[in-house]
Amino acid sequence: MTRHGHSARSGAQRRAALRARLKQPELVVAPGVYDMVSARIADTMGFDALFMSGYGAVASYLGLPDAGLAGYREMVDRVTQFATITDTPMICDGDTGYGGLLNVMHTVRGYEAAGACAIQLEDQEMPKRCGHMLGRRVVPSDDMVQKIRVAVETRSDPNFLVIARTDARTDHGLDEALRRAECYARAGADLLFIEGPETPEELARISHAFDLPLVVNMANGGRTPLLPFAQLQSMGFRVALCPVTALLAAAHAAQAVYASLRSQGSPRADDVPQFEFKAFSQMIGFDWVGEFDARYAQPAPASGQA
Repeated sequence: MTRHGHSARSGAQRRAALRARLKQPELVVAPGVYDMVSARIADTMGFDALFMSGYGAVASYLGLPDAGLAGYREMVDRVTQFATITDTPMICDGDTGYGGLLNVMHTVRGYEAAGACAIQLEDQEMPKRCGHMLGRRVVPSDDMVQKIRVAVETRSDPNFLVIARTDARTDHGLDEALRRAECYARAGADLLFIEGPETPEELARISHAFDLPLVVNMANGGRTPLLPFAQLQSMGFRVALCPVTALLAAAHAAQAVYASLRSQGSPRADDVPQFEFKAFSQMIGFDWVGEFDARYAQPAPASGQA
């Protein structure tokens, strides 16, 4: 649990906890968080990891698509704030590393210092695209190998995990994606992530191809079929990301509320489920604000006293 809006555990403690958790057989389910409210709520739910989704972070922060429009500074600021208010280990989308090899070094240092426990780096060309959209182009695999090597050699905490993602499946086929993932494994990646498999059979093939822990993306409405967590675990996957489930639900609820306010002639919007105001205020931290005020409040001056 967080303490007065700040994590009770250091980044090093959370990174060690995530690495230890990945050594256990059960699947790590990492729901996507996209703003401070979603992060605070997810942090109370008992997950072993959270995922700072680039899709969600860019949408909530800039109101724009995840199409290479957010840079390092915008994203590392989000990492900092997420890690500050949560106690759950955070896996963070690092896109392409925001440039060349020097940029990758700078990004890894910044994400680690900000409190991330793992960084996801992908082999797309810049500007990148969301992993479930068409039009994604990948760099030569040798270029990505160099990025992985730089990332691994740059980290100061050996428990800071480097996730190597390839987006080659959609345009180059699964065989090329598997070949690239093998190269990234040899470069020192801690986990492998093949984005965009399109059938359960492809997922099964990926799951049997590597000894390293594997990440799978369960993006609602995306190119990969949504399978039960138990099935993903039995296949051998170690981390399941759910990047947009909460974002899509929250956006749908907001749209319904605004439509109700517009059409019902009442501020209540009772036709849409809502968080109880007192419970939300407590969750967001007004309880400790009250404790702070009570502890440090100045006594009222006596009548006639300056």
